[in-house]
Amino acid sequence: MAACTQVSPLSLSANWSGNRFAAGSNHICENRRTVASGLSATRAAQKEFRRAGSRNVRVGVAKQVRCVSEPRVEARSADEVLATQPSFLRHIADHGAPLPFTRRVIDTVQVNIGLYCNQACQHCHVDSSPLRTEMMDHRTAERVVELIAACPTVRCVDLTGGAPELNPEFRYLVTEARRMGKEVIDRCNLTVLFEPGQEDLGEFLAANQVHVVASLPCYSADNVNKQRGGGVFDLSIKALQRLNSLGYGKEGSGLVLDLVYNPVGPSLPPAQAKLQEAYKSELMACYGISFNSLFTITNMPVKRFASFLHRGGQLESYMQLLVNAFNPAAVGNVMCQNLINIDWQGALFDCDFNQQLNLGLPPKPATTAGSPSAPPRSVFDIESLEELVSRPIATGAHCYGCTAGTGSSCTGTVV
Repeated sequence: MAACTQVSPLSLSANWSGNRFAAGSNHICENRRTVASGLSATRAAQKEFRRAGSRNVRVGVAKQVRCVSEPRVEARSADEVLATQPSFLRHIADHGAPLPFTRRVIDTVQVNIGLYCNQACQHCHVDSSPLRTEMMDHRTAERVVELIAACPTVRCVDLTGGAPELNPEFRYLVTEARRMGKEVIDRCNLTVLFEPGQEDLGEFLAANQVHVVASLPCYSADNVNKQRGGGVFDLSIKALQRLNSLGYGKEGSGLVLDLVYNPVGPSLPPAQAKLQEAYKSELMACYGISFNSLFTITNMPVKRFASFLHRGGQLESYMQLLVNAFNPAAVGNVMCQNLINIDWQGALFDCDFNQQLNLGLPPKPATTAGSPSAPPRSVFDIESLEELVSRPIATGAHCYGCTAGTGSSCTGTVV
């Protein structure tokens, strides 16, 4: 049976039958090794993960962090491909979207608190790896907290990275945001629960009722390990079982556990609702794991994934797929219209993808009173987050990833 098969929107209906792929109806756990249970199995999974990690670091210049060490030739060529795409703003205007394309409100503050990660995934748009050292300091974290406290429209603080939990400021940001009554999202890679010093991480998240959004790009070991590294699948399953034991993903617990699916290659995700059915069925049948919702997220042609596509000669065709699958109904629901993104240094961006492209906030348009106003650059340049409402949003070819098919956001499809 093919697990987490990549499909195009046109072939989607032909690939699905109920909550099973049309390729077969047997549980995938009948056709592969079942993850063993118990402490010894967890230690074995950790050993395999660390062995794979050490191997990846040794060959990282050629593989894991290739796009960090080789941007000079590849990135220029990839940029040339992206530059030939139709203007996103002109495209949405042609389909009836009003211009300027602006932020309507700020109800979510997304904070990328560092690029250090214990993994180095193939699809990563932020080039995170064990070799990165960028981390938010306490002064910047304090300023972020001050701005959130002063903005009554903010309801959610979305913490990401890297592996955000490995930043010393992570727990400070969580406790301060929860003290203010804000929802806190932890974008968790799952294996971080087994890192040294994180033995109590699950209990900390549960005690603060943190909403965990966990990466699991498939319910098959082969696909997960291919995208995220050797040993990752087994540790991810152990982490999900640990979170379940704390109440996460259980009805009535108030502890929300959502999973994220990214395609392994250059394709759009399958229909979110039907893939969620398959995930729930397989994870429960094979491992006794429950969760709340599945988010399907389109891979953005940014940083490591763009370099991966370019090396394989697939970047141009992938961009054509995104442009051809443009859905005007998704434009009004893209996340940048109600979100502000902050990087580890406190710099301000319209979204996490713009952050990685260093595409800062654009200036406000000129008025009859004078010339365009210069955009703020960081959290230290503003008195209130409300200053950023109604400002134009910076766009580029990568934005087609958020409007292709059923659309894509950090919480899954948008239409």
